[in-house]
Amino acid sequence: MGTIDGAALGDLEAVSEAVLAMSGHLEVREVLRRITASARSLLGAEYAALGVPDDHGGFAQFVVDGVSDEQWKAIGPLPRQHGVLATMLHELTPTRLADVRRAPAFEGWPQAHPELKDFLGMPILDGEEILGAIFLANKEGGFTEQDERLLRILAAHASIALGNARLYERSRELTLAGERARIAHDLHDAVSQKLFSLRLTAKAAATLVDRDPTRARAELKEVARLAAEAADELRTVVVELRPAALDEDGLVATLASQVQVLDRAHSATVAFDEDGGVRTLPPAQEAAVLRIAQEALHNALRHSGARKVQVTLRGTRSRGARLTISDDGQGFDPESVRRAGRHLGLVSMRDRAQTVGGRLVLTSGPGRGTVIELEVPGA
Repeated sequence: MGTIDGAALGDLEAVSEAVLAMSGHLEVREVLRRITASARSLLGAEYAALGVPDDHGGFAQFVVDGVSDEQWKAIGPLPRQHGVLATMLHELTPTRLADVRRAPAFEGWPQAHPELKDFLGMPILDGEEILGAIFLANKEGGFTEQDERLLRILAAHASIALGNARLYERSRELTLAGERARIAHDLHDAVSQKLFSLRLTAKAAATLVDRDPTRARAELKEVARLAAEAADELRTVVVELRPAALDEDGLVATLASQVQVLDRAHSATVAFDEDGGVRTLPPAQEAAVLRIAQEALHNALRHSGARKVQVTLRGTRSRGARLTISDDGQGFDPESVRRAGRHLGLVSMRDRAQTVGGRLVLTSGPGRGTVIELEVPGA
């Protein structure tokens, strides 16, 4: 039985680390970024890129590593599928070149583009379907056959990681679509009949105002009653949309679990802390706290550029709870955002808080991060 020499063992460990780095994430964009960074680190290349083709001769996504943000902006629009890139996206085999500039398919690059010489390209395959391609350039001493083998192994695992990420995002889309469909169905069944009756009663009242004021007043009272019932039905629908995990695990465990998933899925650090003093809240309040937390976390991770997001949940003396979500992102001027008509979900968060008797306060400023504080009264 043969033995594994030190160099081969080192390669295996490096591949293992690269695979773990890209497999612990669920969002497609982050998986692509991790694959690209892992490939560049594994093979010691100066530059790395990963392109996912669209159906129109361009790239649906294109990720680079080793190029600064300033350089990337100076390079200009995303590349098209031509030249060497086109070759890579239409062939199932790798491309290894001593000098990419001498390749027959080479067509040049933009003025701000870094100078590339030795080149290694590897398709990411699902059977015979090309999901994308990894491009590496500029390695001291050039790329070797061993480099090609390592990148082939990495590309095989990249295919699995990318497939899993796509399935996850598709599953999430289907879940959201299913929830929207159920909301629409519930709203139609629970409220449409009362709204129809309310409209007829309001019309009747309008026709009686002049010739029979007494009956008109009675009809208007009926309008008020029906409107109140419709509002109650809407509140019932909202409560019924309470996430199943809340019923099974409670607010603290559900929020902690979601924070843990987000921490794994994003490059930013997402942390959760609670003091053990949070009592069980009325169902509508727990659902509101969770939904507001989800919206605030979405804003922090998608829009703020934060490196760290802290979620804190504390019990209050009144048997209620206080949720605080803070980030070290770029922040913003809330008044300017409001005037521009971009609400970032703030209106819905405040509405949710008010619906359950809670209070929401947002503090932010350019360069100062954002803090969202929510307090609900409890039972």
